[in-house]
Formats: sequence, C-alpha cells, structure tokens
Amino acid sequence: MGLTKTEIFTNSQNRIAAFAKALGHPARVAILQQLFKTDSCICGDLVEEIGLAQPTISQHLRELKALGLIQGSIEGTRVCYCIDKENWTLMKELIVTFLDQDIPAQEGCC
Repeated sequence: MGLTKTEIFTNSQNRIAAFAKALGHPARVAILQQLFKTDSCICGDLVEEIGLAQPTISQHLRELKALGLIQGSIEGTRVCYCIDKENWTLMKELIVTFLDQDIPAQEGCC
C-alpha cells in the first residue's frame, strides 16, 4: 500500500479527513454520544454503557484523545474522560464549512 502523502494536502483537508476517520467507527461515535449524554467526566462506566471489552474501549479512547476530541485526567488509578469543547467546536466548523459547499448547476455533466 502506498504512502498517503498528507504533506501535499492543506492542514484543513488533513484535519477533516482525521475527524472523518474518527467518526467512521460506531464505537467511537457511541463513546462520544455517551460523553455528551453524561455531560461530565466519565471514569469507568463506558464499558458497561457501550458493551465492549475494556481493551477495545481503551483503544478507541486513545484514538479520540490523540485526535483531541476528548481529554482525560488521572484520578487515582483511573483516567476520566470528557469532550474537549475547543477541538469539538473546531471539528464542527471545519466539517460544516466542507459540507455546506453548494453543487454548482452544470449542464451536460453525468
């Protein structure tokens, strides 16, 4: 498989693609929805709420945290997670701008 050559794309294009990849897995969508629903930091309830194994949840949390959509803080032996509001807002702005493009009226195309 070839290299992705991300350096030839704009920062905005790379960020949109990374956000889309993060949202491209239903477990990560479920984790984000649970964090919004709870509206506070969640420490250990995600396994019970989502129904996946702890290592699987941890892997998805790492992906979301690396992207900056969530943040975690250590409380004793547990890591508690919540939505990173600044990066969530940035993601929304980038994706809305991308999706809000209008398709120009073209004759003779397809």
